[in-house]
This record gives sequence, C-alpha cells and structure tokens, in this order.
Amino acid sequence: MGAEYCGAQCHWVGVCTAAQGVAQTQAEPAGSSRGRMSGMGWIASVGLLGVAGAYLGRMLQFRRAWQQQVAAGNQPSAHVALPQPASATHAEAPAITIIIAARNEAANLPLLLHDLAAQLPVSGGFEVLLVDDHSTDSTAQVVTRAAATSPFPLRLLPLAEVSGSPTGKKAAVQAAVQAARAPWLLLTDADCRLPAGWVQAYAHCIARHPAARFISGPVLLTGHGWLATLQGLELAGLVGVGAASIGRGAPTMCNGANLAYRRADFFAVQGFQGNEAVASGDDEFLLHKLHAAFPGSIRFLGAEQAIVRTEAQPTLGRLLRQRVRWASKWRHYQTSAPQRLAVLVLLANLTFPVGAVLWLTAGVPAGVAVGVWAGKLLGDALLLRPVLRFLGRSRWLWWVPVLQLAYAPYALLTGLAGLRGRYEWKGRQVKS
Repeated sequence: MGAEYCGAQCHWVGVCTAAQGVAQTQAEPAGSSRGRMSGMGWIASVGLLGVAGAYLGRMLQFRRAWQQQVAAGNQPSAHVALPQPASATHAEAPAITIIIAARNEAANLPLLLHDLAAQLPVSGGFEVLLVDDHSTDSTAQVVTRAAATSPFPLRLLPLAEVSGSPTGKKAAVQAAVQAARAPWLLLTDADCRLPAGWVQAYAHCIARHPAARFISGPVLLTGHGWLATLQGLELAGLVGVGAASIGRGAPTMCNGANLAYRRADFFAVQGFQGNEAVASGDDEFLLHKLHAAFPGSIRFLGAEQAIVRTEAQPTLGRLLRQRVRWASKWRHYQTSAPQRLAVLVLLANLTFPVGAVLWLTAGVPAGVAVGVWAGKLLGDALLLRPVLRFLGRSRWLWWVPVLQLAYAPYALLTGLAGLRGRYEWKGRQVKS
C-alpha cells in the first residue's frame, strides 16, 4: 500500500520580448524546449492524477466491502444449531482436522498446543495433525510428549517418513490432507497464538454458509517497536484488501496462518498441482483454484473470535527475507484479479518517487505532487481505519504517513528480489 504521487509545471516566460536581434534568435531554441517540457509536465500530471484517482476509488470500494464482511462475520448465530460439547478424543471421525506444518518450532509449539487445549467445544470435535518438516530441533519430541496428555487427538506426521521424503510447506500440507479424517481442514502456523473461540468461530461460519468451500480468516502481527508496528500496519492492509476482494467476488489474497477448506475440494482441484515448483503460495494458489472451480464459494470470517496472532519479524533482514518469499509467488499468478490489483498498487507505489523526479525535471506542479500524495494517503487511511479498529490497533493509524514514505523503496526492493525466485528460509536455500 504506500504509494505517492508528485508533479510540476513549467513556467513559461516570454523571453522573446526581452531581447532584440541575435539575442532573440538565441532565445528561440530555449523557448521551444520549455514548450516541450510544459507538454510533458501536463501529460505527467494527468497520468499521476489518474492513478491517484483510480487508487482512491478502489480503496473506497474496498472499505465498503470490508465493512460488509465484518458485519456478516459478527451476525448473531441464534438461527444456527450451535456446536455442543462433545468428546473429540473418542470421536471416530472428527468434524474438523487442524493442520499445522512445523519446522524447528520447538520453542513455539507449547504455546500453540496450550491454545488448542483451551478451545471452546464444537460438535463432532476436532483433531490436530502436526507435520514435522525435517526439523533439526526437538519439535517431534515436544509433540510426542504433548500427545500423551492432550485433551484432543494429536497426531505427529514426520515428512521424513513420507514416500520420497519431500520438504517444504506444500509437501507438509499435502501429506496432512492425505492423512486427515475430517471433511473440513483448518490451517494455522506453528508460531501463532489462537483465541479460545477460534475453532468455534469457523464451525459457526461453516454452519451459516453450507455452500462455502474456502474460508479466509484475519491475522494480527504483534510485537514492540517501530519495525513491528510498520509490519503490523502493512499486514492489516493486506488483510483488509483480501477480505474486501472476497466480498467483491474477486478473491486476491489470504493468509496461510488462518484459513479453512473442504478436504474433498482440495482433491477436486488437484491440490497444488501446477505450482509445486513455487515454494510459497500454499494459501493463495489454492484460493484462486477453488474460486475458479466454484465461483461464489469463498468466504471471509470477519469475527473477532477468529483473529490469529503471530509475532512480527524481529529484524529488518528477516523481514526482507520473508517478504521476498511472499513476492516470489506473484509472478506465477494465473488469474487476472490479483494481477490487476498488483499493477495498480505498483503504480501507486511508484508515483511519489516518479513524481518527485518529474517535479525537478519536467515541470510538474508542486500542487499536483502534494494532491496525489494526499489522495494516496487518504485512500490508505480510509481502508485501514475500520480494519485497525477491528484488530484492536486503531492507534497504528498515525503511522500511515511513515509507511507511505518507506514503502516505495521497500516494495520495489522485495518485488525485484522476488522475481529472482531465490531466497533463504528457515535454514534452507529455496528456488521458485
């Protein structure tokens, strides 16, 4: 999100009246050159204003769609048969299988397992299937010990024991889907924290929307300091855009730390076939596939009980590596909606540096520069305000101007690095 516009206008001065003879002749080339610059400035101004207007209009549409999604997500569930307490431990076929792919997460898993043990009951119960992606720490031992006293069925699936010994999150999810016993699959990450009503919120959504095939949930980044705040603000914008695009019937993005889909539908669209070579994208590629196969079946769970929390990246280096991993999948999108949105956001991000250069070189007026920057800022604030209120982080809105200034070089750097398709993640060198 963070894009600005700049511009300037050539000031035409009639130098021809200030000199005679040879001086007048020498002034003509400069005058004609300034005329050309004035034309460039006018065209650049119109272009910058056009992009700013398109971006502001899209953010207004997203704001309305977001508000509708949250209103729907917080509807009373009196008309729904609410889940009743049931013994998930002895259920032959649970209603929900929770899938967690983990690699070297021994430090985080006790907190996540504690949150799962504190979940409010749902009819049919749930099981947890944790896939160990070749961890080199005590991840497997943590899960094995927890399974002995767990109030819910907890199974460990080592990827090293799967045929071919595959690696990566997609392989982990694929193996878990194969082993799952429930018709609905609920996915989160090993470093996340879950509210007590998380599973129940999804159960209510499934009951309210029997035609739903994919449900995307909200994610909140936590942490302290300016870097964590800016990361949280960026992700809040992505959550808002993802939810709004689902509401508008053109899903673009979701977050693998909080989503659910039907097990049968995973196989119906052949899972990750066609994008296996892309290490990331276990969430969005499947979202796009299911939307193409079953239009109108995607939902966003805009309920506060469904907000999953995860820690922001502690250092700038780790943040950049994570964002490069995210960006590496964009060039593999095969649907038009996310591509169109990506182009608009890219243009919006470029307007401030491009406008600044044109102000200095092409005579774009300063008023245009300030106007388009303010328009971009307004668009972001209009979308982010209700999203941040929903996430309980309204105070972050004051950081939007700071993110505006930092985002253009940051987005360009990670976007270009993502095109290479190579990055390091959790001790592995990955190529997409």
